[in-house]
Amino acid sequence: MNTRFKFKIGSQTLILVSTLYFTFGLNWALWRYFYDKVSFDNPLFCLALPILLCLPLFLFFNLVIVPKLAKPLLITFLLLSSATNHLMYNLGVYIDKDMIRNAVETNVREASDFFTLTGFLWVLATGIAPIILLLMTKIEFSPARQELKKRLLSVGAGLALAGVSAALSYKDIVAVGRNHKPARKIINTVNYVYSTFRYVQNLKPRHFTVLEENIPAVRHQTPRVLVLVIGETARAANFSLNGYARKTNPLLEKQDIVYYKDTAACGTATAVSLPCLFSHLPRGQFDAGDAKYTENLTDFLRKAGYDVLWVENDDGCKGVCSRIKTRDVVEEGHPRFCFKNYCWDDALLAGLENDLNAVEKDTVIVLHTMGSHGPAYYLRYPERFKAFQPTCDTADIQKCAQDAIVNTYDNTILYTDFIVSSAIDVLKKFPQFESGLIYVSDHGESLGENNIYLHGFPYAIAPKEQKNVPMLLWLNRLSRERVSDYACLKRQAAENAFSHDWLFHSVLGFTDVKSKFYDEKLDLFKPCALTKGDKK
Repeated sequence: MNTRFKFKIGSQTLILVSTLYFTFGLNWALWRYFYDKVSFDNPLFCLALPILLCLPLFLFFNLVIVPKLAKPLLITFLLLSSATNHLMYNLGVYIDKDMIRNAVETNVREASDFFTLTGFLWVLATGIAPIILLLMTKIEFSPARQELKKRLLSVGAGLALAGVSAALSYKDIVAVGRNHKPARKIINTVNYVYSTFRYVQNLKPRHFTVLEENIPAVRHQTPRVLVLVIGETARAANFSLNGYARKTNPLLEKQDIVYYKDTAACGTATAVSLPCLFSHLPRGQFDAGDAKYTENLTDFLRKAGYDVLWVENDDGCKGVCSRIKTRDVVEEGHPRFCFKNYCWDDALLAGLENDLNAVEKDTVIVLHTMGSHGPAYYLRYPERFKAFQPTCDTADIQKCAQDAIVNTYDNTILYTDFIVSSAIDVLKKFPQFESGLIYVSDHGESLGENNIYLHGFPYAIAPKEQKNVPMLLWLNRLSRERVSDYACLKRQAAENAFSHDWLFHSVLGFTDVKSKFYDEKLDLFKPCALTKGDKK
């Protein structure tokens, strides 16, 4: 025996051990789901389900556990699977194509929130410890022809066993497959490998699509100024403007705003919802893979002659601002509001007044907030906004009581209230402009309902807390006299349902940008448009 190794194991035994460990040891979220949701009255079904769940991994490991590649691949899968097991079991995160996109397109600032002591210990115990054992073990393979024969026989036996198991409990298996589709999203290793493959498929080089070559330039004697405040992870359920019992919007309640009580997000993660928010396509037709290669709202505004500025305090604009002026407040570094690799959203307001002082023509300014991004909610607001206590002052939110998590999250909403209200107050200093402000969050958040935390669930099965978002509008006097009956807007907002689909068309309506893609049915202002006789 090679002195480098303390143990040895045959390839067939390793395949079986790996299959069993990944199926049972790294699939805690899946087994908890079955325990909570599925009846195991049929003994044959109790045997069949584990066998059928083992089969995909068994086939997979028969393909990848080969000389020279076995250890590197197993080490990679152990690290990834232990991490995803932690995210799914402790935080209720689902791993699908959009979550892979979100993970790939995030930055160090956002990703660092997930590097917690609990997560590290979890990966250490379930991932790194087996890796150390694997490195101490010699894998013994048979000669190639003999090894192939063994693989074919074991795969055949596995398929036969799975087939017999499925046949003996067919009714139960079919019922579980049809009635518990969410379970497919939490089959560890198999699911994230498949999701990564689907994500990579969309990365192939594409031709950039110009939607409209010529957009008539807009020139207004009185500059039109629109501030778009893009929220992060704010859910409508925790806005007092939306009926929440706590006063989380004390300042905005004093502003003369229009609040849209029923607004649906385009996605449950920023990587999808943000590009979709600025797309001309409705959610049902939108594809995040195409969005980076297609013009969006900012391009239309730029072509129409607007000054367009994107001010960033989140994890990037996901390609939306690639062709306009941008400013990153973290890179700028505001001593009062920035610390190491993050900033409070006050930093977005630091330059707003100067930007408005510099306005010489029609302008749109986008403020991309950090908002309520978790799990480190406690880092999103200054101490003076710590109104609801006790708080959860750690990113290891699974260690905190439910009320502490909610308190901390509500403090982020209270701070968002301050930020949006302050932006309105800055706009009020410039009555010479026809100005307005729209605030809308990119997606919502789960705070432990049904043991689900954070966001990113597949849209079809995502809870309403992740899909229902706050949206509001403010117009100054000149804009109200030009655009719409304000009382009418308030009635429409209270009575009707809206979504991210409305933003593109509403901004074109406000800015008077003419486009063949404009749909007046999705323009917030159109139902309440003033006639010439109405205008003062």
